[in-house]
Amino acid sequence: KMCSLFEEINLPEKEFQELIEKAKDWALMHGVGMRSKHHFSVNSINFAPFTLFPTPLKREHFEEVISLQLSLGELMHKVANDREFLTSALEKTVEVDDFTRRLFNIYETVYMEGITQEIYLSMLRNDTMIASTGPKQVEYNTIASGFGWLGPISKAIQSYILKEIGHYDKLKQLPENNALSGYCEGMLEAWRIFNVPDACILFVVEDVTYNICDQRFMEFELRELEPKIKVIRRTFKELHTEAKLGPNKELFVGKHRVGIVYYRSGYVPQQYSENCWQVRLLIERSDSIKCPNIQYHLSGSKKVQEVLTRPNVLERFLDENEAKKIRNLFTDIYPLNKDEPGGLEAEQLLMTNPEDFVLKPQREGGGNNIYGKDITDFINGKHEDPNWQASFIVMRMIRPITYKNCIVRPEGSILITDTISELGIFSVVIGSSSKIIYNKQTGHMLRTKPCDYNEGGVASGFGALDSPYLI
Repeated sequence: KMCSLFEEINLPEKEFQELIEKAKDWALMHGVGMRSKHHFSVNSINFAPFTLFPTPLKREHFEEVISLQLSLGELMHKVANDREFLTSALEKTVEVDDFTRRLFNIYETVYMEGITQEIYLSMLRNDTMIASTGPKQVEYNTIASGFGWLGPISKAIQSYILKEIGHYDKLKQLPENNALSGYCEGMLEAWRIFNVPDACILFVVEDVTYNICDQRFMEFELRELEPKIKVIRRTFKELHTEAKLGPNKELFVGKHRVGIVYYRSGYVPQQYSENCWQVRLLIERSDSIKCPNIQYHLSGSKKVQEVLTRPNVLERFLDENEAKKIRNLFTDIYPLNKDEPGGLEAEQLLMTNPEDFVLKPQREGGGNNIYGKDITDFINGKHEDPNWQASFIVMRMIRPITYKNCIVRPEGSILITDTISELGIFSVVIGSSSKIIYNKQTGHMLRTKPCDYNEGGVASGFGALDSPYLI
């Protein structure tokens, strides 16, 4: 455990309370916000939970993760476009996991019909935790990778706080973060490639959006960068009545021709009714550029992540040197299925040391994992169902360095506690099945949570916005 800025700065109580009140108001007045889950209203926002001080991070670790981002972009591009690999990696999972199967069926359908739009847009976020031995990958997100706005604004609020208490010397240790403009410039590039001047960008959103600032600021940034673009927001339900295909598979929503479809929904089963599945297929059949397209969405599944850690698999996609660097980022991941390589070993490890592992289903969005001691009870409760293992992976827990910090929450609570953090690196990839057209690392985000919390999503209510302080 290393000394944190909270401990180093150690403000007197009165000054500390005043600083918190100022920081809350700064957050509210600069769009560091989310809609309340408890008192939802479209007419108001709460500030998002944030840490008072940035979290120390070794510069070499930060730079290592950033330096791998373009290789990861190349890897995911190749995985998504390798039909044979995706099919075999997900073969067992689609038999038992309904959600993955439905996605895979859409992939099969559009593949057999002939893919209308070869170009795809990917906004990728690689999430890592920094252990004492260096960075380790938690997951990579290929759909609805949020925090393009909340990442950079976290640096801004913490810069304000450091200035407010006179610690100007520390500002140079907060790295530049252009995630918002980087994301939006990538989206604009795809729009230009689509090359229909009056085509709009469609954000597919949840029925109720809590993380509204993160989405709207992308919209506002697009408007600044290219005033001619129209952005429309629709839920799957709305699209079921409004979306149609034209004679050449153009996607129309009402009178709007759609050039880019950007999903901020569609990553968990609860977001799909039967009608929604029809909409997803309709969009995949269209000539719009999807972010992500169906095979890119599938390539972000936990099962694919597990298969990529197996011996010699990375070398299928990358040269030996790049493969070695990326393998170094992986923690131990195993299948739970005894018939697969590593499955028997996983069973033994879970019997002897369950506290060192986490069980992950094929889901995004937080709140789905089973940790440590709970794993044994969970497995014992599953004996009735012979095939459930194929829908889970087993991952060795990453033990990140802890720092004391103060988490400020909208319901009025101030939590002073030991924390751990997760660093996400953003990039934008545009490609076709045969080549990469655009691959740029575009910024970062840091989420911090109390040590004793397993789940750490800010939108799902457990984590707090933060930014790295490079040492």
